[in-house]
Amino acid sequence: MTSPPYAFEVSLHAASGNAAPGDVLTDAWGTWPTIVVPREALAQPMEIRFDEALERLGALERLFVEPDGSFVWSSPRSGISKPSFWWQVDGNAFERAGRVLLVDLKGSCPPTEFDRVLTALGWPTQAVMVQLVRPALFLDEATFRRHAAARGRAGDGEVLRPA
Repeated sequence: MTSPPYAFEVSLHAASGNAAPGDVLTDAWGTWPTIVVPREALAQPMEIRFDEALERLGALERLFVEPDGSFVWSSPRSGISKPSFWWQVDGNAFERAGRVLLVDLKGSCPPTEFDRVLTALGWPTQAVMVQLVRPALFLDEATFRRHAAARGRAGDGEVLRPA
């Protein structure tokens, strides 16, 4: 693996044009600029229809999706020499007015695989913002990627997978 895997516990939302710079978050993985999102922006769903998103997610190999929006995706097990290369993403897509409102994601995976999940949700046309679950703070996509990579380098993905 050429780049560190991402490790994350997040909620993906449609990006808001009304987000403003927020406080700086300092956590175990570094210091990160946050964004403040107006409450009403969180009620705006993504452009993609819920059923289309589930269909696109379900087309990814080894990704199993349920009609309620829950899904799990894991790396292939065969041919992997190091257990640290095994990854898994657990997710749940939520619906509003027939479209995806937000997607909760927990786990670890290579950045290229994370991009495949985003693509299934309409990215890059659909810009996203990311809420870190534990501190309940929002990051823009670029900051999230740096945060997820820092967590991955620290080996935090190990604790985000079921045993």
